[in-house]
Amino acid sequence: MINSKNSDRKITNHLQQDVVKVSGKIVFINPFLYWRRFDENTNRWLRELGQMSEDQIQPNRNRFYPEIDWSDLSHEQKLIKDATIEMFLKTLELISTFHPSLSSGQLLEVERKMAIIKKAPFEKWVKKSFAKKARLLENEKRKYQRERFFNAWKEWFCLENTQQAILPFIVTIFISSFIGWSLGISKNSCNPYFEQNQDQLN
Repeated sequence: MINSKNSDRKITNHLQQDVVKVSGKIVFINPFLYWRRFDENTNRWLRELGQMSEDQIQPNRNRFYPEIDWSDLSHEQKLIKDATIEMFLKTLELISTFHPSLSSGQLLEVERKMAIIKKAPFEKWVKKSFAKKARLLENEKRKYQRERFFNAWKEWFCLENTQQAILPFIVTIFISSFIGWSLGISKNSCNPYFEQNQDQLN
């Protein structure tokens, strides 16, 4: 019972961080809480990073990261920050779509609170998304390499020259195996121990 109450309290606290009240209106600043209200295309647009161009993202760098000197960041850090900015812009677009009655001043208030509360969670989500995409690409690369390897061998075996070269080799192996097996049987038949065992069985 206590565990259930603690779990409910954690969920409530988590949801409170995703909600902003503006002039008595409740606004979700977690874009994934709107998922019941948008279609599959919008869901894909939200979740797949890289849907916005650099021309849309770069002018907003100082808007969401005024404290950062971008020249000091590595290429990977810039990618993460830019993708986080993309999440901010997409979230603001969803909020303005689902809350058309909000004024520009109210949207600015939502944006300020969102920049404070959601910056770390957005960056965390972006890193997980990049890692997942990297794993998928690596799996696809390995799958492609396996298919390429097997296809190369298949094409090699199908070549007429290959078949002409391999056929005598296979025949030689088969004959050698048969001769070895025959010699083994012959040796056993000449072995007194083998004969003795055969007499005992009889």
